[in-house]
Amino acid sequence: MRRLLLLLLCGGLLSGCSTMSAWYDGIVGGEDNTEPPTPLADIDASVRLVRRWRTDVGVGYGGQFINLQPALAGGRLYAADRKGRVVALDAETGKQLWSTATAAVLAAGPGAGEGLVVVGSSDGEVIALDADSGKERWRVEASSEVLSVPRVDLDKVIVQTADGTITALDAANGRQVWINDRTVPVLTLRGTSSPATARGLVLAGFSNGNLVAFSADKGIPVWEKSVAIPQGRSELERIVDIDGNPVITGNAVYVVTYQGRVAMLELATGNVGWERDMSSSAGLGVDYSQVYVTDDKSDVWALSRTTGASAWKLESLAWRGLTAPTPIDDYVAVADAQGYVHLLSRYDGHIAGRSEVDADGIQARPLAAADTLYVFGNSGALSAFTLEEK
Repeated sequence: MRRLLLLLLCGGLLSGCSTMSAWYDGIVGGEDNTEPPTPLADIDASVRLVRRWRTDVGVGYGGQFINLQPALAGGRLYAADRKGRVVALDAETGKQLWSTATAAVLAAGPGAGEGLVVVGSSDGEVIALDADSGKERWRVEASSEVLSVPRVDLDKVIVQTADGTITALDAANGRQVWINDRTVPVLTLRGTSSPATARGLVLAGFSNGNLVAFSADKGIPVWEKSVAIPQGRSELERIVDIDGNPVITGNAVYVVTYQGRVAMLELATGNVGWERDMSSSAGLGVDYSQVYVTDDKSDVWALSRTTGASAWKLESLAWRGLTAPTPIDDYVAVADAQGYVHLLSRYDGHIAGRSEVDADGIQARPLAAADTLYVFGNSGALSAFTLEEK
């Protein structure tokens, strides 16, 4: 499955770790023993996705496992493709407002805010564009590949890179304000969670299973919590990455790790409100009463926000490479690696609607805003849908 693609890090250089390289070559070059996607069963649909508009954003993901996630800000939708194209669209109509060719091999973004649109590249570049015109404002080198969406927090751009470094850049000119380095385990999943920001804090998840709250102004750790502790004899068994984005809601932050736990922590202190065993690299979504998690089998869980108790679990989409869940109205949207978007009832988890959106599959989590669901397919097709009851 695409969620289990592994990134080997041995002193920062794959070629310097012959034992692990041979092991990896055997995994990717040998027989594929992954579980096949569960076939889709017929459903009695009670809601359908009605497309409002569709446009193409270059080559999309270009066949790569990267993190190109559209961003919504000020009535505009921003999106990017693997070959460096960044576009701004009117979120209501899909009309293109501007298009910029950055000439970079993009791997993450865009992030938007404070008049900027920011993307990151596989070559470790961070590029900031003017949100109104698309003109490049600045470009700087990061410490390694940027696989997380850059976050714009007031006067700073927060960037987390694949080598475990988190950096704050001055939004005006890209100059480094502060930096914090973290040790990366020998073996991790390919992916990096994107930081969350609120109340003067930057929340970042790392590949050792730790969630850290930094002060936004100086980058000083305010608290650190081990959401999962590596266990097992092999490096594979000890993978506990936080690849799904932390979600801040009210006074709490919700987070899930691979081969670890899902937890609710107090935002100010990091104290645990509740936690339970769970394994996920896709991540989670939160609404006013429940936390929704896509686990590593592509089962979808609904948990109580206050206690973590299970409300329901959907298993009929197992092994379909689901994205993190996105709550919208009375439903929860998930997209899969075969290009379908599924609408689950938030009350009992049954599949209430389904639509095939992109034959090349969907990696990007659907984006919800008011009554509109935006879906970015791997091919580069970006669509806006509304939900219509039957």
